[in-house]
Amino acid sequence: MQWTADEVHAEVVRLLEPFNPQSVDLQPETDLATDLGMDSVAAMNMVMEVEDRFEIDIPISLLPDVKTLQDLVDAVLAELSKKPAQ
Repeated sequence: MQWTADEVHAEVVRLLEPFNPQSVDLQPETDLATDLGMDSVAAMNMVMEVEDRFEIDIPISLLPDVKTLQDLVDAVLAELSKKPAQ
């Protein structure tokens, strides 16, 4: 499946729902740790959900740079761009 940036954004927002118990309005600049109160365990669980959904692997070295919703969307798009077309 070819994902558009808007589709990736919408799907990432959907995947973040279980990690957003306070129903924070998710915007591109939403800070995953601060605004959602996500600790390292929750962050790893969320990353695994994202990887499973998009069938990608997000390098662990990239995770410190993933601070906002937009950072996460950008990381997913970058990894999807490396996958061969199906």
